[in-house]
Amino acid sequence: MPIPDDDPTRELTVSGRDDPVVAHIFLAGDTYSVLVTGEQTAGRYCLIDMEIPPGGGPPPHRHDFEEMFTILSGEIAFTFRGVTTTVAAGNTVNIPANAPHNFVNRSDVSARMLCLCSPAGQEEFFDRVGDRIPTRTSPPPELTAEQIAERRTLAAELAPVYATEML
Repeated sequence: MPIPDDDPTRELTVSGRDDPVVAHIFLAGDTYSVLVTGEQTAGRYCLIDMEIPPGGGPPPHRHDFEEMFTILSGEIAFTFRGVTTTVAAGNTVNIPANAPHNFVNRSDVSARMLCLCSPAGQEEFFDRVGDRIPTRTSPPPELTAEQIAERRTLAAELAPVYATEML
């Protein structure tokens, strides 16, 4: 099968987590900096820089897309199909599509990892259910119990649109 012609409308993407154009999203106690969007990759993947504080991480869920994490600093406990494995910096974890999983930072220091989702779309879900913050080091928004409940309801409503199921 021949390789398609180059698409000259697509541009080189160079992105750093402190670039002014990078979206920073506070969600589930974590800060997610969207380095590469699906719009930039023709929907093939997105790349998110995740800062996970002690105790941070999403609730159990599954989704119909591949998700890969490379731990840059600290360590993260991944629960995959009910089995928990702690993964340290320098390692990569691949979560197959549709498998139940979650992760949590069980240490007393922040952890950082890159998350690649293929195809893209997870970054849009995060943007719709999380809260934008000005920079990756900005303090999280102070949310009332009512606002937290509203965000959980919204996440549950939008999850199927983004091929996600909360467990």
